[in-house]
Amino acid sequence: MWDAIPLGPDDPILGMNTAYNKDTSKDKINLGVGAYRTEEGVPYVMNVVKKAEERLLHPKSVNKEYLSIGGLEEFNRQSAALLFGEDRPALKEGRIATVQAISGTGALRVGAAFLATFRPADTAVYISDPTWSNHYKIFEHAGLKNQKKYRYFDPKTNGLDFKGMTDDISSAPAGSVILLHTCAHNPTGVDPSIDQWKQVIQIIKDKKLIAFFDTAYQGFATGDLVQDSMAVRLASDANIELLASQSFSKNFGLYSERVGALNVLCSSKAVVTPVLSQLNLIIRPMYSNPPAHGARIVATVLGDPELYKEWLEELKVMSGRIVAMRRELHAALKKKSTPGTWEHILNQIGMFSYTGLTPEQCEKMIGTHKVYMLKNGRISMVGLTSKTVDKLASAIDDVVRNVPTKSKV
Repeated sequence: MWDAIPLGPDDPILGMNTAYNKDTSKDKINLGVGAYRTEEGVPYVMNVVKKAEERLLHPKSVNKEYLSIGGLEEFNRQSAALLFGEDRPALKEGRIATVQAISGTGALRVGAAFLATFRPADTAVYISDPTWSNHYKIFEHAGLKNQKKYRYFDPKTNGLDFKGMTDDISSAPAGSVILLHTCAHNPTGVDPSIDQWKQVIQIIKDKKLIAFFDTAYQGFATGDLVQDSMAVRLASDANIELLASQSFSKNFGLYSERVGALNVLCSSKAVVTPVLSQLNLIIRPMYSNPPAHGARIVATVLGDPELYKEWLEELKVMSGRIVAMRRELHAALKKKSTPGTWEHILNQIGMFSYTGLTPEQCEKMIGTHKVYMLKNGRISMVGLTSKTVDKLASAIDDVVRNVPTKSKV
């Protein structure tokens, strides 16, 4: 019965990690990893996470019963407050419908299914070019197959193509969904400025479009929770209805716990209850209810002033290491007089950097220099350490000087 099923392609990120693990080279570097690493290149479990887990071991009230379909109530409240702001009208007025989800991916999937249920089948979903490759499949599997790209990255400047972005969003038909990266755009690391966000949000409001914010790196991008969530807060202040997914994989290091949330900002408090009821109807046949342990960790930390303060300090250390790696790589390339302009490495933010290397150059980075990276030129700054910066700079210098440029990213 299954003999005719074809072999599916490897995931571009997970497949590359598999190739890295099989490589026996002693000086190989993995710059495709999407999880934080220490200066020693090993996974990091946050101290506040350990403390929260210790607390959860003792209370007799903690059990392994099912959560409700919508998840842990305290987690949902804390998540919405973290993203939208305790002092913002949307939260104070009770206009946010929040459900716990299976990390950011699950939140996007539930949100996409919600849109597919209550929007016309031909509703267009506008996705940045480039974007996280999983975005396309998530919306396609939910039934939203009318996907279009809006310009985002300018390879000439290795920065934001703001005119292209706003022109394309402005031309979207009313009711279209605009998928936006809240901060630390993946894969480019290029974000709009506050003024640019205001203009984008105004276009969305004027054109009656639907904003869907993907929030994977709040606090992890700059170390500032408010700054990293400002796009969502500005949009909520503009009184537009929106969706916003959240992931706690990066900012809590809870990668395997799959902790996330989906928020739907409504026009009034009265709309929240029916929206929540419909989200529950979507979740029930999909995965019934979310896991409890990771959500309890997050709720424990966010709800305790001492743990919360320690969490902020750890976030600043982690985001600070990423900034330090950017500076060291930029300095190493400058020292080698590597052809080209490399200021974009400093200007981009967050876990990833879009180097501007072509697919041909990236292939040599992998094949010759054993620097594992995506062929679109994206590298993970958290996979870099002070010990490997010079090797990476030397590899980049070599391919820029010696690999002919046949294609653009």
